[in-house]
Amino acid sequence: MEALRHAILYKGSNEFSKPELIGTLVLKLGLMDYIEAKNLVDEAIKRGIIEQRGEKLIINEEALKKVETHEDVFGEMINYIAQQLGWSHLEVLEDLEKFSERYGELDKKILGYLYGIDKGIDMSRFKDKLEG
Repeated sequence: MEALRHAILYKGSNEFSKPELIGTLVLKLGLMDYIEAKNLVDEAIKRGIIEQRGEKLIINEEALKKVETHEDVFGEMINYIAQQLGWSHLEVLEDLEKFSERYGELDKKILGYLYGIDKGIDMSRFKDKLEG
């Protein structure tokens, strides 16, 4: 989702047509290929980060900020867990995927927190970041 912030900064506006936004991400910024950019835009529309008004796409900067903060905390948890266990990020994410099957559809921050505790790691540093 950080790519959307780069697109806003590049254009100086949060309004795009779909081809313009995809073109900005792919050609002007070189952040991803066409399929990745199209999937990112579609996902952001589904999640309410981008509002579609006719042919216009409007990126909701508040919603984008909220998602980025959420993703940052999860990434921070994965880094910390990997460091504590001496594992790679990929190993942690793969094991977390198996672990998540026990809990179903939980918020990924909560899942990461429970996973760390399950592995015997002191996750208290993330307790305050779980709210919000």
